[in-house]
Amino acid sequence: MPAQTPTHRRAIRRTDDFTPGTAKINLVTEALPPLSPTSVLLKVRAIALNYRDANIANGGNPWPVVPHGILGNDAAGEVLAIGDKVKTLVLGDRAAPITDTENISNREHTRSWLAADEDGVMADYLVFDETVLCKLPTYLSWEEAAMIPCAGVTAWSALKGMAIGQSVLVQGTGGVSVFALKLARAAGLRIILTSSSDAKLTQMQEKLGSPPISTVNYAKNPDWEDEVLKLTNGVGVDIVVENGGTSSLVKSVKCTRRGGVVSQVGYLAKQDPSQLRELVPTIIDRRVVLRGINAGSKHDMEDFCAALEASQMRLDDLIDKVFPFEQAEEAVEYVWQGKQVGKIVLRV
Repeated sequence: MPAQTPTHRRAIRRTDDFTPGTAKINLVTEALPPLSPTSVLLKVRAIALNYRDANIANGGNPWPVVPHGILGNDAAGEVLAIGDKVKTLVLGDRAAPITDTENISNREHTRSWLAADEDGVMADYLVFDETVLCKLPTYLSWEEAAMIPCAGVTAWSALKGMAIGQSVLVQGTGGVSVFALKLARAAGLRIILTSSSDAKLTQMQEKLGSPPISTVNYAKNPDWEDEVLKLTNGVGVDIVVENGGTSSLVKSVKCTRRGGVVSQVGYLAKQDPSQLRELVPTIIDRRVVLRGINAGSKHDMEDFCAALEASQMRLDDLIDKVFPFEQAEEAVEYVWQGKQVGKIVLRV
């Protein structure tokens, strides 16, 4: 390794202290992992936050996580050093790790999620094997590129199979949702957006422009699935980008057309299995395909990046707010409180 290559990094690690009023994360300085013959050192330039980060920091993840792990699974960095057997990346390349570092082709039977099964990306330097790294589009800013690995690939995967003229229901205005809205508009889909905030619905209507999208405030309309059916003349939408979990899944299936698709991308609401009593008969009745979306594979991310390069689509309008790296705790809390409309990004 060159003499100037850093040996230490700053990282945001969980404290795993869930007592109200106590710090959930700490900024620490630690030694960098060693560079193996097939690994790559990235200088991180930007990190994008997801609800998942805030949920893990607050002890709400439904799966086990490594103790005191590094948060984050959305980042973009520059290749600073490479092992002597690295073949796919060169110095100066833009790259990011995939969210599940064992999901290369979507056929693997094991998983390793960043920030859960292993350390995440909320640090100023990262070391990963080249097999889990993807090149990023060169025309995007670092802040835009940082949103691709988790939120972007999740939205891309959730909308797979859609065709021009079909309809999509997108829930909420968080990171994955705004990405899905962007991609749905570009793909020529009819969009229905739900939120509990009229202000957020209006903001997204203005941002997306013409043709206007349809909106439903689910806080004011407890039977919001009926409103969605009315908007589709009783047929239902072709696909739902579903991120509520148990509180909304049955309703989502009810307003999906027969033979349609529900892409389960998240679990933002409080999870209560008793709310799923009608799930099986409703799925059978409506012949709905329910598919789980865990971001996507390395191949999915490569396909998405290729589509971005081809279209030169800008993503800056998806960014709600940018925080400096040192204010990571404030940024995580901002997401936890649900204040964002779009993505929160840390500039490193």
